[in-house]
Amino acid sequence: MTLVQLRHLIKLAETGSFRRAAELSFLTQPAFSRSIKALEDELGHRLFDRRGWRSEPTPFGEEVLDRARRLVQEADHLKEDARRVQEGMTGTIRLGLGSGPGAILTLPLLRHMATHHPRAHLELARANTGLLTLALRERRLDALVIDARSLPPAEDIEVQAVAELRGAFLCRPDHPLTQRTGPLPFGDLLAYPLASTPLSDEIGRLLVERYGPKAHLEHCVTLRSEEIAALVAVAEVTDTVVLTTRAAAPSLVELELRPALQANARFALVTLSGRSEPPLLPLLKDLIAGWLKS
Repeated sequence: MTLVQLRHLIKLAETGSFRRAAELSFLTQPAFSRSIKALEDELGHRLFDRRGWRSEPTPFGEEVLDRARRLVQEADHLKEDARRVQEGMTGTIRLGLGSGPGAILTLPLLRHMATHHPRAHLELARANTGLLTLALRERRLDALVIDARSLPPAEDIEVQAVAELRGAFLCRPDHPLTQRTGPLPFGDLLAYPLASTPLSDEIGRLLVERYGPKAHLEHCVTLRSEEIAALVAVAEVTDTVVLTTRAAAPSLVELELRPALQANARFALVTLSGRSEPPLLPLLKDLIAGWLKS
């Protein structure tokens, strides 16, 4: 049996007339009759009796009719739900955010979904790249937004570049270092606490190339946390200098160094190869790309 046959069954019960039901179904009467007859043959029982010019459900037909209405209604609801998911109105997306993307994207994502897609389900996870990648492989997350520099190459992972954000050494506007004129040597920063998230080996090598052995991450970074927002909050009220993307700390000011840092965070959307993406993901992908590039 098919949903089309069940719809024909319901239409015949509503009209009591093969002719009228066929018209409403945009079929000829013989074609409509064949549909009902095929359903009766499959079930092995008559579904309608003729009472003069009307056709009325048999007792068994009434039972079939009740279940047919439920099945058709459920199918209609399923189709509507699929449409709403496709349009981003409903559905679930589980997104993992690295420390830098998390600082920039968490609030805009939550605000946008609450305002424009109140029936959709957004779950955000914040952790280091290793834990987020494990959750992606275990299918506990649907996608990640992380700094691609921190992700080792892997055949089962797809990486789509989203944006490059400039990195900088940042501090509060009235920090003692802001009173100095001209570019600062890196050594001047070491008189103060230096904070960062865990950084990739590539960034570590770049710092040593730019500023020498004293810029080795294990020696110069005194405050380290996955939560860049917490580090920024500390820098707002202390003499701490933070190494992060400029966009992650709009309340802080950038320190000019000699030589210039010239390091970018390469934010990327990461998914599992061969896995169908949730319908909400393209929507979030466009939003995230717009926010990071603005």
